[in-house]
Amino acid sequence: MKTHVTNSLAAIGAALCIGLAHPVDSDACTRIVYKGLDSLYVVGRSLDWKTPIPTNLYVYPRGMSKVGNEQPGAVKWTSRYGAIYAVGYDGGITEGMNEKGLVVNGLFCKGTVYVNDATQNRPPMSMAMFISWILDMNATTPEAVAMLSRQEFTISGATFDGGTVSTLHWGITDAEGRTAILEFDHGTVRIYEGDDIRVLTNDPAWPSMQAINEYWQKIGGANMLPGTVKSADRFVRADYFVRHVESVADADLGVAICRSVLVPECVPFNYTVESEPNVSSTQWRSFANTRDLRYYFEPVTNNGFYYIDLSKCNLRPGASVMKLTTSEGVNYIGEANKHLRKSAPFTPMY
Repeated sequence: MKTHVTNSLAAIGAALCIGLAHPVDSDACTRIVYKGLDSLYVVGRSLDWKTPIPTNLYVYPRGMSKVGNEQPGAVKWTSRYGAIYAVGYDGGITEGMNEKGLVVNGLFCKGTVYVNDATQNRPPMSMAMFISWILDMNATTPEAVAMLSRQEFTISGATFDGGTVSTLHWGITDAEGRTAILEFDHGTVRIYEGDDIRVLTNDPAWPSMQAINEYWQKIGGANMLPGTVKSADRFVRADYFVRHVESVADADLGVAICRSVLVPECVPFNYTVESEPNVSSTQWRSFANTRDLRYYFEPVTNNGFYYIDLSKCNLRPGASVMKLTTSEGVNYIGEANKHLRKSAPFTPMY
């Protein structure tokens, strides 16, 4: 596994400790990478939160001019690739996949601190547009790693849901299954790469999580696995099972296998326990087939789940932005391209 560290200046008193702004144990997202045959990779994730996060799907064509923040001097770019985004509150991108099969998912990580004195005056980038920038400009994980390692930006995010700050880390996977984990450690970009990275949950940060997982690997998952909804327990279980299921080439079966690993790591809908008032239940799941460019979406209250076939979308420059309003799709099953509608771009919550 390779580790990249950028801007290793120690964070000083001005570092922004935004990780303290949201409740302890309020997050419970899980990300897994299923490795099939014939170049099939499926990236599955659950989005867990203590209150509903309305999320709609947007398909953006290539060739669009974008800006990362409304502040002066913000990062600007013109998209090289079309992509599908899952947009929370119609204001910020949670995850997405581009037409080259690159997938990026953001998960909460409470220990995240994005800036230090050395980075705070760099070109602004909003959390609402960060994933778009990665997907729009890169075809592969190594390309994304090279761009992010330069850290020619400073990142920030709007609060939501009563003052919660988006303290995140990200999983990045491309069509060849190459995966990287991106974390911010007191303003220092840390990127961990490896074809063997198969799971990401929340806290602790990646090095500590790996140490926990290695402990359980010595015990052996066939003998015992931890069973709570806590982040480390979900990581250990998911990592064991995703490595011990059958590898197949069939896309539908591959998604079904990936889903069978992910669902047991989800927190039951409307689950509550007195000792953990901030525990979060799963709101939705997604599955990105990087080979066939199918992005599956599954709100837990739906009667089924559906997918957008990105290979069938018009992604040429000048094409319309398309939107699927998920609240209208309670009964959608299978390919849902016909339910996409022309739309204005979403309005970022800078």
